[in-house]
Amino acid sequence: MGKLVSQEEIVEIVRKGQAEGKTFSATNGCFDILHVGHVRYLRKTKEFADYCIVMLNSDQSVKQIKGDERPINCEADRAEVLNALSSVDYVVLFEERSPAKLLEAIKPDIYTKGADYTLETLPERENVERNNIKVEFIEYVAGKSTTNIINKCLN
Repeated sequence: MGKLVSQEEIVEIVRKGQAEGKTFSATNGCFDILHVGHVRYLRKTKEFADYCIVMLNSDQSVKQIKGDERPINCEADRAEVLNALSSVDYVVLFEERSPAKLLEAIKPDIYTKGADYTLETLPERENVERNNIKVEFIEYVAGKSTTNIINKCLN
């Protein structure tokens, strides 16, 4: 079972772990209504390293990106659900629209993003290149998204 940690704690955990030869993969997202696409994505992220870190958009961050009607689930609930997954070792919240600042602090070995991105379109490209972080792009599960679930509930 995973653990919700502060930004300061995750930086220390990663530094200690890497010094002991452990590897860390990290990803980010809102993970508002967890679905099979999320589960498969996080399972794949975990396969790349000893530990999986989810950089979770805070409620305020989600509102900035998705609008005032989101998130559906508050950050504490989203973190708890993520931490219940065997593929998630740590969850850490961030307030900004982008996890770039947190990614810069953590410096995981691997960073995963959905395959709708490329290295050229990756917002965190500068961070990963500067810190020699390997990027893995993970295919989405067709038709599985929080937006689709919300739309289905409304119709």
